[in-house]
Amino acid sequence: MIWFFNKKKKEEQPSEVLTEQAADNAAPDNAIDDTVAADGTPTEAAAEEVALAAAPQEMPAPPDAAAVTAQTSAPLMEKPDTKQGWFARLKSGLSLSSGKLAGGIADIFTKRKLDQSALDELEELLITADLGPATAAKLTAAIAKNRFDKEVTGEEIRTALADEIEKILTPVEKPLFTIDAKPFVILMVGVNGTGKTTTIGKLGQQFTREGKKVMLAAGDTFRAAAVAQLKVWGERIGCPVMAKDEGADAAALAYEALDRAEAEGADILMMDTAGRLQNKANLMEELSKIVRVIRKKNAAAPHAIVLVLDATVGQNAHSQLELFKEMVAITGLIVTKLDGTAKGGVLVSLAERFQMPVHAIGIGEGIDDLRPFAAADYARAIVGLDAASD
Repeated sequence: MIWFFNKKKKEEQPSEVLTEQAADNAAPDNAIDDTVAADGTPTEAAAEEVALAAAPQEMPAPPDAAAVTAQTSAPLMEKPDTKQGWFARLKSGLSLSSGKLAGGIADIFTKRKLDQSALDELEELLITADLGPATAAKLTAAIAKNRFDKEVTGEEIRTALADEIEKILTPVEKPLFTIDAKPFVILMVGVNGTGKTTTIGKLGQQFTREGKKVMLAAGDTFRAAAVAQLKVWGERIGCPVMAKDEGADAAALAYEALDRAEAEGADILMMDTAGRLQNKANLMEELSKIVRVIRKKNAAAPHAIVLVLDATVGQNAHSQLELFKEMVAITGLIVTKLDGTAKGGVLVSLAERFQMPVHAIGIGEGIDDLRPFAAADYARAIVGLDAASD
């Protein structure tokens, strides 16, 4: 099985035309980057992001290349486990979210009819689990349709809830690669701290393990930590990394990276980008410029613009998606850090509201804890049910 790739070739989807944003006259500098202090040294936020590639029990040293190398020297993981093994890890990773839902459902439905009072309590529980008001109302209405005023058990409610969640999630379960293109260019965007750079490294390793020739581009040129971290990932997984000095033009780097990827016959080119939101105008112009410059080299690229979201922010993920949709034509999502939050329901509310493809989810620090998104597995795991029998 080759993950992230479509089994059948799909028709190429036309690229959306990006609205060119007027450039902001304010020169981008370290003052708008919360990972670099005024004196040019990395802040604690920078050090923390570098540490994402390290063993979780180790505290990061200042993000110089030597420190990053030491932190990412753990041996590569073995071949991925079986489907059942992955589901067990998924269920464990979502335990904070599923525990909240399953426990709440058990408390509500103890020898009780599904009356209006129970429905109200269930809807409130779903909202507190970050499924959002609209999604919670839709789910409770669907569950009540054929069960209202009947005796129900907590197990029956969880099963019904999983079925309804799966209906919402199935349309967004889509692979990252839907067209044939070489190199397939992926632009990774998102707020600083969501795990973009680490996600690129994990994807890079999985793609190389599948026999793909991968190239990386360190486009977050405002943070030395991000550049250093991506270089270490490149060394670790055997992928060339295009990088420039701190503060370099990210669009020029993107153009040169694409030129090199084409010349060297790379199958996949993944580009990191900045995620500074302190000055939205500057970030918007930078991302738009990167896309414009890439398209001067290849009119069909980037073939995917993927937004990385941190699940721990809960409903704030909605505003992040809205914001980045204003900047560039987002084509899909990767949701990370689901193991560190009880807010796993936010993925369901995102799917319900935006119908945006979800390519992968992250439920841990390991290489193989980032996997292609599977709607049925997620729906059952988030309510604490076992995997469905084939």
